[in-house]
Amino acid sequence: MRFLIFLILFPTTMFCQENILINVYNRDQISLNGQWNYIVDPYENGFYNYRYEPFENSENPPKGAFFLNSKPDNKSDLVEYDFDKSEIITVPGDWNTQSERLYYYEGTVWYKKSFNYQKAKELNRVFVYFDAINYQADVYFNGKKLGKHVGGFTPFNFEVTKLLKAKDNFLVVKVDNKRKKEAIPTLNTDWWNYGGITRDVKLVEVPENFIYDYFIQLDPENDKKIKGYIKLSGEEISKKKIRIIIPELAINNEVVTDVKGMAKVTIDIAKIKLWEPQNPYLYDVIIEAKAESIKDQIGFRTIKTRGQDILLNNEEVFLKGICIHEESAIRKGRAHTKEDAKQLLTWAKELGCNYVRLAHYPHNEHMVRLADKMGIMVWEENPVYWTIEWENKETYKNAENQLTEVINRDKNRASVIIWSMANETPTNSSRNLFLTNLAKKSRSLDPTRLISAALEQSDYEGNNTIKTIDDPFAEVVDVLSFNQYIGWYDGLPEKCRNISWKITQNKPVLVSEFGAGAKFGLHADELTRWSEEYQAYLYQETLKMLSRVEQLRGFSPWILVDFRSPRRVLPEIQEGYNRKGLISEKGEKKKAFNILRNFYDQKKK
Repeated sequence: MRFLIFLILFPTTMFCQENILINVYNRDQISLNGQWNYIVDPYENGFYNYRYEPFENSENPPKGAFFLNSKPDNKSDLVEYDFDKSEIITVPGDWNTQSERLYYYEGTVWYKKSFNYQKAKELNRVFVYFDAINYQADVYFNGKKLGKHVGGFTPFNFEVTKLLKAKDNFLVVKVDNKRKKEAIPTLNTDWWNYGGITRDVKLVEVPENFIYDYFIQLDPENDKKIKGYIKLSGEEISKKKIRIIIPELAINNEVVTDVKGMAKVTIDIAKIKLWEPQNPYLYDVIIEAKAESIKDQIGFRTIKTRGQDILLNNEEVFLKGICIHEESAIRKGRAHTKEDAKQLLTWAKELGCNYVRLAHYPHNEHMVRLADKMGIMVWEENPVYWTIEWENKETYKNAENQLTEVINRDKNRASVIIWSMANETPTNSSRNLFLTNLAKKSRSLDPTRLISAALEQSDYEGNNTIKTIDDPFAEVVDVLSFNQYIGWYDGLPEKCRNISWKITQNKPVLVSEFGAGAKFGLHADELTRWSEEYQAYLYQETLKMLSRVEQLRGFSPWILVDFRSPRRVLPEIQEGYNRKGLISEKGEKKKAFNILRNFYDQKKK
């Protein structure tokens, strides 16, 4: 049996970044969403002086520093900006679709929000929590720098307790979405680089000593045990009693923290309803410390591999999937609401899916929370995409941090079964080491899920009719995944009839992408590019071809819905959209939608 080969005893190395709050979804919070003032700053004049020196490095920054939110002291005082007189933008949301002049803009935009706040208790602590900002965020509160976050799709927070006032607080965020070659993702991608505060902003108030992290899952080696840990944060966290309560299972266990505020959890269970797509059962799990109580909704299941099979709860499962980008079919632009997530996952269910691949970056938390409830298994992906600076140590740290943050957020979600390290990356020694280290990190943080990556197929021993996976990283992953576009980028659909596969690794195969472009409403014969008939024909031939792969245990065609991409410029057809969706950006289903749905209807679970 191929299993998750690292640590099963939930070691202390599992802990993610200190004091990034877990389960903000269910904590008491005050929303800072809504109308914010903003200033577009392409030359970053609000951050640097004319010598290109950061204002924040000065002990007494001048009023020209935007993060000070300055006002003139008198009629002669020179201040060349005013947030309160500047334009309004909605948070959360990307700036590209809120302002026509910012549609293609990549650079710096400053955001400002003013508010009053009164703590519930004097000794409580307050954090400002961002679900995501793309890409780099420099955050200031009442004129003081809180810190910086790099990465466009994962949550982060800063404590503001000591700076907080009852009235006239102001939060200023410098958002920069410029693409950089050393970044994760790098310069070249096939999706829209939406800029802005793209997900929710919240104030979270917690006790002086509080529960900031926990991991509660079935033991992957023994499904009669729940194992994990709970971690406190604060000044008095040693030898503190914590209770884990699962009312429906009559569990009410007490654990005690060590000197670092961590308590290991081991609970014997006699009988439990396992989470699965046919019955996505979630238990209320309550964690109580002296000063607070947190509730979560957790499903319990195991996921592992055995030879060429994927086992969910020790039973073979075929992953009937589809890829999804984080774009709203309701409002247009970056998806971020629960309604956005429900629409996308409902379409996936209509397609017959029991699984989705969230490409090519971590999606918003609504997606995985709803997938838990709707019984949809999830592949989550780190945005290591195409060609990365593999030998750049800072680039690796960035990739590892983004991976850490998404694992920290979603490690208690039953729906998440696969952590993906990368997509379509070229094989070389530096890349192999980069991805192998990411896989090690993932397994140390979470030994309960599978590891994969979207690789590329190649010819077997020079024979272009026999395909294989020739990649050293294939030896590291638990599930062998690859993208292939025979019939679209490689010949015509009929070429699929002559292709066979020789997979030498004794692992399950999950085809992470295949597909073809089609403009909804364009009808012609089946060999006319961009017609619905061509796309449907390719799906028919590809499904026959892939069904001949002995180790095939699922796939996720590319893609559910047409999405924006600056790479796609063909007039009258693409018009700035990647057209490989089975559904148009307006919600119209193409012919290939039914081809795949019929295939899934006939497939075993």
